[in-house]
Amino acid sequence: MTNTIRAEIITIGDEILFGQITDTNTQWIGTELTNIGIRPFRKSSVGDQADAILQILHEAHQRANVIIITGGLGPTKDDITKKTLCTYFGVGMVRNETALALVTSFFEKRGRAMTDLNRAQADLPANAVYIQNDWGTAPGMWFEHEGRVYISLPGVPFEMKHLMSNRFLPKLAEHFQTPIIKHKMIRTVGIGESFLAERIEAWEDALPDHIKLAYLPSFGGVKLRLTATGDDNAVLDRELAEQVEKVMPLIEKSVYGFDNDELENVVGTLLKEKNLTLGIAESCTGGYVSSQITKVPGASAYFWGSIVSYSNAVKVTQLGVQPETLDQFGAVSEETIRQMAEGVRKALGTNVGIATSGIAGPDGGTPDKPVGTIWIACSTDQRTVTRLLKLGQYRDQNIQLTTTYLLNMLREELLNQ
Repeated sequence: MTNTIRAEIITIGDEILFGQITDTNTQWIGTELTNIGIRPFRKSSVGDQADAILQILHEAHQRANVIIITGGLGPTKDDITKKTLCTYFGVGMVRNETALALVTSFFEKRGRAMTDLNRAQADLPANAVYIQNDWGTAPGMWFEHEGRVYISLPGVPFEMKHLMSNRFLPKLAEHFQTPIIKHKMIRTVGIGESFLAERIEAWEDALPDHIKLAYLPSFGGVKLRLTATGDDNAVLDRELAEQVEKVMPLIEKSVYGFDNDELENVVGTLLKEKNLTLGIAESCTGGYVSSQITKVPGASAYFWGSIVSYSNAVKVTQLGVQPETLDQFGAVSEETIRQMAEGVRKALGTNVGIATSGIAGPDGGTPDKPVGTIWIACSTDQRTVTRLLKLGQYRDQNIQLTTTYLLNMLREELLNQ
């Protein structure tokens, strides 16, 4: 088996550290590197300070074969990546005529005047291999230094992705003799990480050395990621399939999908396959369940609408909840949630109705019904099922967990149709 090529990804920019933008570049780069057999093993974020950038570059040199840098290539004074790379490599800055011609053409096509700052974007460290950026003026740069490859990319995601996909990934694949790295994701819901680990312990212990397991917890579920490393694509696919087949009898009831499956996609597929329609009644989730359902392209084929019934008056007039039910049991009760799920199905004329009602927090709780007390329900023409959730104190977390549990309840009911 060939040696593992290790990559470190460094994002540069105060805006990342200050939380003003979300770093999506690292996740995307990591996925793409894995697809060509390069293993990302560390990521770092650093601000626009030369000494901090130099330090992280020196550290990365000790750890990685490939160092990928995004950000800091703009025309303004706070974009210092090129100057810092000159210091790091001990070289000067030179104007690249090919880069200058492309920058000039970029501005001419848009009828815009160039400034000296714009022209300076064609100035590169002397040891850089210029890589053309078709979608912007910030350059892509490739360096080879003391047995390492350094790649410098713009931080703008669409420019970075285009450069990586069309320029750097093919160049990396050609430069390194890399192993094949294959992933298989098993997606579970409604089971805690420790319970899951205990259930599959013997299977996990028996995994061969070249197949590793990672637990990736998320709201309401855990993703099991199998990663296999080898030289034969077909063999790895077969081995991963065999391991999935072995573990499934232990966890099948908790598994809702594989790889890129999301609960809302799985539910949508089931509704379409069974030619069923869905209506949603939401109280404590305030429309979040509906937003997840409509994230799926083509959801209009099965999703007819929702009623966000925050007030009891709307529960009565639009969903048909009986006033006596609210008076006797309250809005957060099994009796009310049952009538909400059945009521939205009738009101919208759908085959299936699902509903939420609870105390998401951070206030509104009582000794009998503390924050995190939430009821969910799913109603079909066969039956109505309900469930009490006892969650925590955090509003956003409660809303997301409620949505996950409700969509899984819907999935289970659809499988029984």
